Amino acid sequence: MHLLTVFSHPFTDKYPAAVMDALNEPFRREGHSVDVLDLHAENFDPRFTEADHAHFWGGPVPADVAVMHRRVEAADRLAFVFPVYWWGMPALMKGWLERVFTGGWAYQFGKGVQDRGKEPPSALLGNVPTILIGIGGSSRRTYAKYGYDEAMRTQLDVGTFVYCGITDVESHLIHDVEGEHNRDNRAQGLKQIHEVALEFRSPHRIVRNAKENHLRDRVA
Repeated sequence: MHLLTVFSHPFTDKYPAAVMDALNEPFRREGHSVDVLDLHAENFDPRFTEADHAHFWGGPVPADVAVMHRRVEAADRLAFVFPVYWWGMPALMKGWLERVFTGGWAYQFGKGVQDRGKEPPSALLGNVPTILIGIGGSSRRTYAKYGYDEAMRTQLDVGTFVYCGITDVESHLIHDVEGEHNRDNRAQGLKQIHEVALEFRSPHRIVRNAKENHLRDRVA
């Protein structure tokens, strides 16, 4: 099994990196390969450039995006580990999605770019099990009160991954991790992600359908 973990935080010795390690460790311990895509360390440029715009309308794939395509295609599992900024992904990771999940590779309208705005989109990505882990400074109660957690799942799980064909996606949030008084919460968060990782790497895990779950919850 090959796991691609996309990570967005400027430090590798802070809590978000410990969360990433808690996720990756069960894979490594069992001999699976892990490709850590550290967006800061690799100086990934999240800006949607003229070259990206040209590709959006049928031009060639920018070279750095093509490299990312190959790394995603090699994965049997995808993971995203990030601190929550303003109730969403950091701009660096969001920019990675915007540049890498491209038309003609992740989705397509009709027969191609010429059908944009005319034909419905089709998903092109395989249903690779995917996990999103957000690390939040606010409490679970705050997320629930304002619906921030649901908004994130709607935008990311359904609006991005399901849209591109990955229906087997799950999201997890670790809450209340800031400050010395929340040390126990941070420790509990690492245990939580370790357990999540054990299930995520299991060949016997239950396949999820985030779209069906989302629509069912909205009706309820």
